[in-house]
Amino acid sequence: MYYYVLSDSVIVTMNILVSNLSANIIADDLVTLFSVYGSVSFAAIVRDKKSGRSKGRAFLEMPHDAQGEQAILALNHSLLDGMEMLVQEIIYKPGEFNN
Repeated sequence: MYYYVLSDSVIVTMNILVSNLSANIIADDLVTLFSVYGSVSFAAIVRDKKSGRSKGRAFLEMPHDAQGEQAILALNHSLLDGMEMLVQEIIYKPGEFNN
């Protein structure tokens, strides 16, 4: 979950990891699936740098924390293209990206 401050309001976003994906799945498939629970502001399939093949994982961002939680509860361990997806929130540790 990230917090962004824009003017006087705080926007909470949910960062999600989806793993155990079929190689046939593209980002648009995940956007369609997760959009049932709310807006998806970002979706990307992790691909091998050399071959371009899917590594079976994806990252998503949903701009509303509550909608992300609903999506995780509903979709974790559900089937997509014959594979049982694992869906979880990405929790970053403080200072994790400060080198």
